[in-house]
Amino acid sequence: MAELASPKQLRTAYLRWALIAVPATVLLGTLSGTVANPGQGNPWFDALNKPALMPPGWVFGATWSVLYILMGLSVALILNARGAKGRGVALTLFLIQLAFNLAWSPVFFAMHQIMTAFALIVAIFLWASATTIAFRKIRPLAAWLMLPYLAWLMFAAVLNWQVHELNPRGVTVIQSVGDTRIIIE
Repeated sequence: MAELASPKQLRTAYLRWALIAVPATVLLGTLSGTVANPGQGNPWFDALNKPALMPPGWVFGATWSVLYILMGLSVALILNARGAKGRGVALTLFLIQLAFNLAWSPVFFAMHQIMTAFALIVAIFLWASATTIAFRKIRPLAAWLMLPYLAWLMFAAVLNWQVHELNPRGVTVIQSVGDTRIIIE
């Protein structure tokens, strides 16, 4: 006869998953941002007209760090729910939305595709919403941990749209050795 796991064993199993999921999520998010050269110091981004709602640069790093930690804790709850109905679908949805999330910074900051990035953030929001719904069916706390992310995605989408509105034809940055020229079209 199989014994049920004690609360201590369940907590220990969750902590093991969290020790994998949280650093992995934070690391992937950090790498995506680092590769794309986001924010201040990026000549293209610095040349853009910014919306009045745009927070200072440090807010983005702090916010995304917290959001990636919450996402990692959330997915750890689902990873720990072995045998739960819908677990595979929920994890697949999480990975899809995370892949879209990791693509946003390179599309916006490195490729300078403002409207493609906007379409991407809408897709991220839809996939993250589906993920949250799937998580709720398995572990309601996992869904609650995703809500700040969904709220930030809505705010980020507004910022993305406003950047497009303020820079309808975009900005081209031409760099050569010792010279950077910015052309606002």
